[in-house]
Amino acid sequence: MRKYIFLFICLGIAFTGRIYAQSVTVDASIDSLQILIGEQAHIKLEVSLDANKRAIFPVFKDTLVRGVEVLDVAKPDTQWLNDGKRTLITQMYTITSFDSALYYLPPMEVIVDNQPYRSKALALMVYSVKVPLDSLHPESMFGPKTVMKPPFAWEDWYAFIACVLLLAPFLLLTIYLFKRIRDNKPIIRKVKLEPKLPPHQVAMQEIERIKQEKVWQKGLPKEYYTELTDTLRLYIKERFHFNALEMTSGEIIEKLLEHNDKEAIADLRELFQTADLVKFAKHNPMMNENDANLLNAIDFINETKEIEDANAKPQPTEITIVEKRSLRTKVGLGIGIVLLAVAFIGCLVYICRELYNYFA
Repeated sequence: MRKYIFLFICLGIAFTGRIYAQSVTVDASIDSLQILIGEQAHIKLEVSLDANKRAIFPVFKDTLVRGVEVLDVAKPDTQWLNDGKRTLITQMYTITSFDSALYYLPPMEVIVDNQPYRSKALALMVYSVKVPLDSLHPESMFGPKTVMKPPFAWEDWYAFIACVLLLAPFLLLTIYLFKRIRDNKPIIRKVKLEPKLPPHQVAMQEIERIKQEKVWQKGLPKEYYTELTDTLRLYIKERFHFNALEMTSGEIIEKLLEHNDKEAIADLRELFQTADLVKFAKHNPMMNENDANLLNAIDFINETKEIEDANAKPQPTEITIVEKRSLRTKVGLGIGIVLLAVAFIGCLVYICRELYNYFA
């Protein structure tokens, strides 16, 4: 008889342990039952179940109940128990409230294999912050104070001073670039030093250029004689040191008679007379006449040139080289002008705003 009773007890224990092994437990706890407005509390929801089962935790969008907000839902934490046969899943909810009251937190429902399981209900007391009024010492309570300006510090004005200093250079540079691009002039002139050539060499180089271009053969006698006489006028100015560029042909001849022989000046007089007829009377000279006048100009220069001193050192002179501005350069200059104008306006606006904030 005792044998059967012992066997029945063992079977009962085994049956009870099997039921417990297959049971699901849901427990909820809160770390703080009382909080102040705006403080946070944490609800821990624990579910114990068999490892082969799946639990679905409750999902809250914004509020747990009216007046209690859900700030964060942490990822579930899973622990394995009984050699991996059971699991303990923990879910943390961070809550808060901005209204003072006693809140009833209903049981949380967990679905396990389509079966609902509920935890126990919780409570949360939210207190408002009260400022005690010292009625015995009313002088300790002060009303709102006037707005106080911060003390002056140079560090706060470094940017303002920099904008003021840059304002004038930005404006001057913008105006300079605008005028240079408007007049189609280079931004920076390239200047190099070269030896100064004697007047007769400069004149012979120019006459050689006129000879190579053969302007008279293109039906442009006026342009040809204008270039030829201008070259001679410049040579006479540099050689004999009087302003032949502003004098008439007759005045030049009279002035040269004081310095040179009459034979060289006779050929020059004939050249000037032909040039005046072409420029003012629309005279069209013959081809051989044009060639003869070119030779007369060369002979005059050779007969009147100064004798060079072989030991004399050439004197340097500054020659300005003006380059034509390409389309890409013009676009770049335009963009630069726009950027400088924007920088100038930005500095001006910043200065005005800082002055307004300081004196307001």
